Amino acid sequence: MLYIGIDLGTSAVKLLLMDGEGKIHNIVSKEYPLYFPHPGWSEQNPQDWYEKTIEGMKELLAGADKSQVAGISFGGQMHGLVALDKEDEVIRPAILWNDGRTGKETDYLNQVIGKEKLSGYTANIAFAGFTAPKLLWMKNNEPENFAKIAKIMLPKDYLAYRLSGVHCTDYSDASGMLLMDVKNKCWSKEMMEICGVTEEQLPRLFESYDAVGRLKPELVDSLGLSENVKIIAGAGDNAAAAVGTGTVGDGMCNISLGTSGTIFISSKTFGVDENNALHSFAHADGCYHLMGCMLSAAACNKWWSEEILKTKDFAAEQAEITALGENQVFYLPYLMGERSPHNDPKARGTFIGMSMDTTRADMTQAVLEGVAFGLRDSLEVARSLGVQIERTKICGGGAKSPLWKRIIANVMNLKVDVIESEEGPGYGGAILAAVGCGEYESVEEAAGKLVKVTGTVEPEAELVAKYEEKYQKFRKIYPAVKGLFQEF
Repeated sequence: MLYIGIDLGTSAVKLLLMDGEGKIHNIVSKEYPLYFPHPGWSEQNPQDWYEKTIEGMKELLAGADKSQVAGISFGGQMHGLVALDKEDEVIRPAILWNDGRTGKETDYLNQVIGKEKLSGYTANIAFAGFTAPKLLWMKNNEPENFAKIAKIMLPKDYLAYRLSGVHCTDYSDASGMLLMDVKNKCWSKEMMEICGVTEEQLPRLFESYDAVGRLKPELVDSLGLSENVKIIAGAGDNAAAAVGTGTVGDGMCNISLGTSGTIFISSKTFGVDENNALHSFAHADGCYHLMGCMLSAAACNKWWSEEILKTKDFAAEQAEITALGENQVFYLPYLMGERSPHNDPKARGTFIGMSMDTTRADMTQAVLEGVAFGLRDSLEVARSLGVQIERTKICGGGAKSPLWKRIIANVMNLKVDVIESEEGPGYGGAILAAVGCGEYESVEEAAGKLVKVTGTVEPEAELVAKYEEKYQKFRKIYPAVKGLFQEF
């Protein structure tokens, strides 16, 4: 059988066609616009997502045996607010994960309601990108639109609704709304009351591998698919990417070096750190995960190379770097503020330690190391909870760099496994579709059979020791300059 994975990203939707053995038959990508109506705002039109998805699906299936398509599932950008009226029409453009308008509402939740209560209700505290602060913003600033809300949805779930007619979400994506009791996998009555919404306005909750319905009859006809095609709930992009890299089960780890960076640790049991430095979310495999999220990871290297050095030849810049563990220059990777573990939107990128003999290569090396040190900050929080990690998968654009992978392995003191497929969320979505259609009994079984490791970067004892010393210096820099950031 064939399975479609849909990765609904911020700039494009990427569709992937996979068979039951994990082989990718076709990949199609369709871009759509991103709108910035005010400084710090970020919006999209959900209709664009749907139209480009249908357009992409027709292209994806051209030449394929459509009768073999059994299921469709998703990985999608998280946290975005899609508000529908009683006619299921979109009330206003979707407010996205990287929208920064909710500062006042986020402060209200964290300071007035209180972080301790929020953590008790949802296992998390408020971040500007989460969905609950967006609802409060809409309530405070667009009361007429807020009054029209009949259904509150997340981006990928709007696609699932348009394909199946079912208002649904999954536990992993819903975890990032600040409306769900993550531990007990149900909507939080306290958070609904705080945000002024009812359970009737929220979608039904499913496991990521659950079938929510079947393809609508009109789409069966227009796409030429079987009426038995199942729509599977899917997952938030990070959880879907984790499935696509085989990061499921207990104590598995994945590091993503994308525009933003994440360290994702799967767990059979629920856990939350007392400072809420890490997100504590449900996972697409039916269990839980801890996640540290850096707002700027590969984006730091892109900025440094393209904007400052005026080059796109990343490999040439890195070729000059030879003395790992010897660099005296440090870099704080906070170009857009930081989420994990500092939760400081005012933090900024910072170089420290330059001298007259500092070279261009030293500065480039500091950027790569700074991102690795920032990810280690989140790993240390997980370790403080008793989580023991010995190895990690790695994905994202930054993972194409052999040097960066070597730095990660030695800064983290982890074995870094490189995988065959780099199609994280889309591949994860297709795997979830296969599980939901009965091709595999569990997500863990499917990932174990389909995700293939092609190589491993081993930590080197001498370098690990050098980077341990460097990391202990790095972790002192942010507390020392934190007060200055508040004045900028």
